[in-house]
Amino acid sequence: MVGRETRPIRRFRQGLLVGAALVLALTQGCASVSNEITGSVRKPASGRTVAQMSSAELQNAVASYGQAYERNSKDKTTGLSYAATLQMAGRTDQSLAVMQQVAIAHPKDRNVLAAYGKALAAAGDLPKALETVRRAQTPDYPDWRLYSAEGAILDQLGQSDEARVLYRKALDMAPDEPTILSNLGMSYLLANDLPAAEKYLRAAAARPGGDSRVRQNLALVVGLQGRFAEAEKIAAAELSPKEAQANVAYLKEMLAQQNTWSMLKDKDGGKS
Repeated sequence: MVGRETRPIRRFRQGLLVGAALVLALTQGCASVSNEITGSVRKPASGRTVAQMSSAELQNAVASYGQAYERNSKDKTTGLSYAATLQMAGRTDQSLAVMQQVAIAHPKDRNVLAAYGKALAAAGDLPKALETVRRAQTPDYPDWRLYSAEGAILDQLGQSDEARVLYRKALDMAPDEPTILSNLGMSYLLANDLPAAEKYLRAAAARPGGDSRVRQNLALVVGLQGRFAEAEKIAAAELSPKEAQANVAYLKEMLAQQNTWSMLKDKDGGKS
């Protein structure tokens, strides 16, 4: 399916690669900040969220938002929508460039600064992303979205304990908010605590607003625990049966490779 597979399967497979690496080495460089700072992003005419769109639909959305942005680059909602679709399309540098312009036009808007921080993090500039998100926060009137976004950045910097403190502050302000629960679940995935990751991702998936990405991450965590049939069932709620089967087969392949390397290491006396 190379070159023709759908975006959901590509995105899910990328998640599988990250998950397998986490089980092996507990690395966290591939974690991604949640797409939660998109509350003002408009839904496309199709009614599907950005995360649910196929490659063709996403490209159409990029073109449509791009035209609107060209007509009025200072409109906040248009800029946020355009940057979000560019990010989902993998055009990270262009998404960041758009968010830079939106931040210049709206330098004190906390939602804009939070989205700008997210774009910086996606582009790999974690220190600046953290600085931007913290600058947007106000101690006397804190925003749960900023707490959660800051936590996601700290998770990428390896500061998981500090990140979870922020997630719980965010949950105090917005109980059962699925994006916070999802970030908390992914934080535990980074720590290789799969049962805890499943607990929070399952809670996020059960809440109104828990989107396709949450359920795909839940399927990943369930599959990493060896419950492949259940993982396929969860994935099938978002993808076609064929795509769900392909994702689970890919996960099995990745885990088999992991076990092969583990056996080689054991055979070599742990010196590899």
